[in-house]
Amino acid sequence: MTIHKTPIAILISGRGSNMRSLIAACAAPDFPARVALVLSNKDDAAGLDYARECGITADAIPHKAFGKDREAHERAVDARLREAGVEFICLAGYMRLLTPFLTDAWAERMINIHPSLLPLFPGTHTHERVLEAGVRIHGCTVHHVTAGMDEGPIIAQAAVPVFPDADTPDDLAARVLVQEHLLYPAALRKVLEKTENNTNKAASLLVC
Repeated sequence: MTIHKTPIAILISGRGSNMRSLIAACAAPDFPARVALVLSNKDDAAGLDYARECGITADAIPHKAFGKDREAHERAVDARLREAGVEFICLAGYMRLLTPFLTDAWAERMINIHPSLLPLFPGTHTHERVLEAGVRIHGCTVHHVTAGMDEGPIIAQAAVPVFPDADTPDDLAARVLVQEHLLYPAALRKVLEKTENNTNKAASLLVC
């Protein structure tokens, strides 16, 4: 049976650690996605070079060129995504707070991975905040992207223990990152296979 591979874009701002795990997953014949584009808001993002080495189209649309007009930047991003034939977006360390323009345009077709067990610890510096709070369980979350920061519906989560007397933020970040690399591809597969099944059901109803 031929697997439909949805063309996705991965948006990054840095080295693209989670991007690498998604690229590896998409290389499998039975994975329901292919990476059509890697896009960054920084032209010196290290992940762009890695994507190009993998034979993937990788571009940058630097946000600084647009000043404080975030929507204008997003309109340029949106145009590039559509030009590349992208149907689904994965944010992977994309350090931009999105406006409703982009979140509405890609509603239910854009997901993100966040380094905490949402709804706990949205935003940045999650590992430091977890240690400061004395929390004993930490982790990561894949969620749909909405206009509210880190507020979209949760798709999947993975947990790790916290060792408050021994952990540094870097220790904790490294432990969570291992789970991120496993969780993100699994969550993407879950979303795309659910979408494909719903599409097939709708087509069957139309045929009947």
